[in-house]
Amino acid sequence: MHITRYTDYSLRVLIYLALQPDKLVTIQEISDSYSVSKNHLMKVVHQLNKKGYIETVRGKNGGMRLSKAPGDINVGLLVRETEQDLELVECFSSGSQCTITPVCGLKGILSEALQAFLATLDKYTLADILPEQKKPQLVRLLQIG
Repeated sequence: MHITRYTDYSLRVLIYLALQPDKLVTIQEISDSYSVSKNHLMKVVHQLNKKGYIETVRGKNGGMRLSKAPGDINVGLLVRETEQDLELVECFSSGSQCTITPVCGLKGILSEALQAFLATLDKYTLADILPEQKKPQLVRLLQIG
C-alpha cells in the first residue's frame, strides 16, 4: 500500500489550515512552509474545495480556510476521496489478466488487509492528527507567523 503524494499534500493542506482557524491562508504560504510545488498544491486545493473540506475566498485579501471543524474531517474518508486507485494488485481490477485469479487466495487476503487499513484510518479525524500539546511545535516547524 502506498499513499500518493496527492493524498499526502491534501492532509498537509488541512493540517496547515487547522493550525490557523481564524485566518485566510494562501496557497503560496502553504507551498513555502512545506517547500512543495505551488502548482501541485493548486490542484489539491481545487479538489479539497470541490469536496467541501475547505472554502476559498477570491480577491486581493482572499485565501482559504477549513469549511468544517477538524473533528468533523475523517481521515479514512479523505483517503478514499483522494486516492484514485486502491487496487493493491491486478486482480482487484475488472480487467484482470492474471491466470490464477479464479483459484488464488491472495486477493481475499489483500482485500481484508486493505479494509483493515481503511477501518483504522476511519477511527481518526484531523483533530486527532493535531493534539494540543504538539501544535506549538507544528507552528514552529512550518514557520507560521
